[in-house]
Amino acid sequence: MIPQLLLVYGAYLLATASPGPSNMAIMATAMRDGRGPALMLAAGVMTGSLFWAMLAATGLSALLAAYAEALFVIKILGGLYLLYLAFRAGRSAMRPDASSAGGDSARLTPAYRTLYRQGVLMHLGNPKAVLGWMAIMTLGLGADAPAGVLPAIIGGCAVLGVLVFGGYAVLFSTAPMIGLYARLRRWIEGGLCALFAVAGLKLLTSER
Repeated sequence: MIPQLLLVYGAYLLATASPGPSNMAIMATAMRDGRGPALMLAAGVMTGSLFWAMLAATGLSALLAAYAEALFVIKILGGLYLLYLAFRAGRSAMRPDASSAGGDSARLTPAYRTLYRQGVLMHLGNPKAVLGWMAIMTLGLGADAPAGVLPAIIGGCAVLGVLVFGGYAVLFSTAPMIGLYARLRRWIEGGLCALFAVAGLKLLTSER
């Protein structure tokens, strides 16, 4: 049981900690808006991840994956949402610097509810998350797996996800990172725009 769980945790950690739209969004939010908003966005991402985890645990994700039309709809909606986020990031990159637009008062921190919803939608709109959780469940669950394996998989991965996403929020909301964002705001927002655009187009144009 322990070797199986370690294998699952390792696979989940590698997938979660690798750079991607969700992690980049958390980093940018932390540098731009601070720790609280970034943690709220991370909470939304984690909620979306746990939603797919519960579907995988109950076997509903396998049923969903069997219907190509359902995954196609998820892929299209997810791609369009990423393009919307790319538009927002691009618009932010084109804005004048705060120093020339009236200071920090010219920039409003997004509402926590909006950030949480953004995190949830980013993850729910990624059909690869469904397949990823199915792979994790297949990796950790065998025909002779003890009853406690499933809760251990979901609980352990949830803890790892909180540590990774929350860690990005905390690390990138430190004073040096905020200062870096202030100096390179347009480059960071422009890079985020490009990342979201590439990810969105990839979803929209991929065959699977």
